[in-house]
Amino acid sequence: MAASIDIREEAGVRTLHFGSDWVQGAMRIARPWNLELEYTREMMASLLLREGGGIAAGNPPAYSSRVLREDSRFPRKVLLIGLGAASLTKFLYRNFPLAKLTVVEIEPAVVAAARQFFKLPEDPKRLKIVIGDGVEFVINSDKTWDLILVDGFDADARAGALDTPAFYLAARSRLSDSGIMAVNLLSRRRSFKDSVERIRTAFEGRALAFPSCDSGNVIALAAAGDPVRITLGDLKEQASALKQATGLNLLPTLARLEQAQTCAGGVLEL
Repeated sequence: MAASIDIREEAGVRTLHFGSDWVQGAMRIARPWNLELEYTREMMASLLLREGGGIAAGNPPAYSSRVLREDSRFPRKVLLIGLGAASLTKFLYRNFPLAKLTVVEIEPAVVAAARQFFKLPEDPKRLKIVIGDGVEFVINSDKTWDLILVDGFDADARAGALDTPAFYLAARSRLSDSGIMAVNLLSRRRSFKDSVERIRTAFEGRALAFPSCDSGNVIALAAAGDPVRITLGDLKEQASALKQATGLNLLPTLARLEQAQTCAGGVLEL
């Protein structure tokens, strides 16, 4: 990474930059475990697609974080490509204590900044940090993950080889039978629709893109293994339970998804 790392603070929010005004991560200082940026919250919609993704099967929507923490079956193994300000990593670490997290970050200085300025935990038993290229890591790995989160950009907001058919095919092969992948794309780039099509092709059509966030980010979700079929009503119940347990409110995201008529017949299928 040629650009230097720049840490800024304004109105109680600390942000990470790679030598430009482009925000690569953010943390509200008073709430360091929360997801400050809208696109990071939308990436967590992946948790709603599998049974036990933050809520216990068979329980009504109104139950405590204690139930969530003791019965969080999905995800158990998570791979995060790109660390940034560690927002996604910290959210999963705090709210899914049974999950083992692996983070691949190409720039050692980003890891150092996340530890110094963004409260990245040090817990080798649950959180493994790998300094390396995310594409090479996935292609060369023999492990599988329940959830793969891809959020890697350079100083010019380019995803590079992370946005290629080879990477998406490799990621699909590394997902478990209940595996879900969430990818952060940028709608300001003409190529974002091409990116979505590359994901769909790699996952044999089992992918969808959320409507663009106000920030210009587009989140694409893709599934491997067991089919996903869940009504918007059930998704809303899951989201309400997740909100009560973690404070994360995905109901606005689901409302946008419903308004966009992305899910035929009110059913999300992947």
